[in-house]
Parts: sequence; C-alpha cells; structure tokens
Amino acid sequence: MRVTQIIATATLALVSTFAAAADNAEQAIRKTLQALELGLPVESVASSPLNGLYEVKLQGGRVLYASPDGQFVMQGYLYQIQDGKAVNLTEKTERQAIAKSINAIPVAEMVVYPAKGETKSHITVFTDTTCPYCHKLHAEVPELNRRGIEVRYVAFPRQGLGSPGDEQLQAVWCSSDRKAALDKMVDGKEIKAAKCANPVSKQFQLGQSIGINGTPAIVLEDGQVIPGYQPAPQVAKLALAGGK
Repeated sequence: MRVTQIIATATLALVSTFAAAADNAEQAIRKTLQALELGLPVESVASSPLNGLYEVKLQGGRVLYASPDGQFVMQGYLYQIQDGKAVNLTEKTERQAIAKSINAIPVAEMVVYPAKGETKSHITVFTDTTCPYCHKLHAEVPELNRRGIEVRYVAFPRQGLGSPGDEQLQAVWCSSDRKAALDKMVDGKEIKAAKCANPVSKQFQLGQSIGINGTPAIVLEDGQVIPGYQPAPQVAKLALAGGK
C-alpha cells in the first residue's frame, strides 16, 4: 500500500511538473508573438509532433513553430516520414483549420450555384467582380455544376474595402436575387441595389486571415487553397479527389 501511494504521488508530481512547464512555455511564446505584432490572434499553443518544438495556431489556420522559451519562432513545413513517405504535417493542420473556417460560413451569406443532380463536392471561391480571371472561372461554373460540384461564392474585393470592386460586391450581396445580380455584373451590366447590412467586409477579412491575397481563390472542401484560375476539369478533379 505504501509503495502504491509513493508511485501515485510521484506520478502526480511529474504530471504537475509537465503541466507547469507547458504553461510557462505557452506564456513565453505568447509574449514573443505579441511583441512581433503579427496582426492575427493566437488561437492555441501546444506541443508539436517534434519533441521540444511548440505548434502555434493563428486565427484563420496558419501555423508557426516556436521554442519553449519563445526565443525562436519560425514559419515553414514540418514533415514526418511515415512508411518511407514524407507527410506534410503543417499543411495537414492548416487545411483542417481552413476547412473549419470556410465550412462555417452560413450558406445564406454566400452566392450559391448548386450542382446538377447529385452534389458530389463543393468549392468556395473568393471572387471580385472587377477581376477578369474571376469572369473566366464564372463562365465555367455550369460545367462544374454539371460535374456535381456546388460552387459557393464569397466576396473578396482585391483592391481593398472602399474600392470599386467592394462597391460592386456589396451591390450583389444586397440584391434580392444575388445569382442574377452576379451574372449581370460579370457580364458588364450595371445593377442597382439599396445599401444593406452585408458580409462583404467580414468575408474579405476572413480571406486575409487564411492567406488569400488575390482572386479568384478556390478553397476545396478539405481546406486546400488553389490560388488563381484553373480550368473546370482540373478544379473538378481536385474537388472530387478531396484535394489530394
């Protein structure tokens, strides 16, 4: 009985020591990141798969790594060799976080083009009505729909809030029929809509937080981000493969 009590006490002390060390590391790392003024809130600090290295998750999904004392911070990919193959752990973590953020956007705040027949997958596209390559991608939406891909549009005024693109996107989102308004705007037709409360600025900020800096930007269901225009067959192939 005495031996059991000693082991239990030692185990508790060890757990407490590890917890205290982790707490100290988190405080040191957060202090360093606060001084760096990254502009993105830190969502979590936890031990990474690599012993002695901490994983820092930022709002929006991006990942940094830091030493326990907070003196070293780095951005880059962490790989693990599994069965002779390199697995990108950083990319995996970032995709999961991005997918969570994107898939949490209410459908009512998007402009949605449903798949024809069975919905096999969906993509979320950050778009700007003043972007020529967005127009090119939009022309291929019917083909994506035909292949079973639902296309969900969110707003990203590439020249910033207050730009002509921002004004156009707000007009689209304030229209009673957003799909018709977007189609007309892409065709170069002017639309008029009364000002309203809309999610354009919120979606723009979300895009920035996950690293979007241009349009179109396509986010697959699994969180993979495809920057720039890609032909419908290529987008569909990636979407149906789960981004692999």
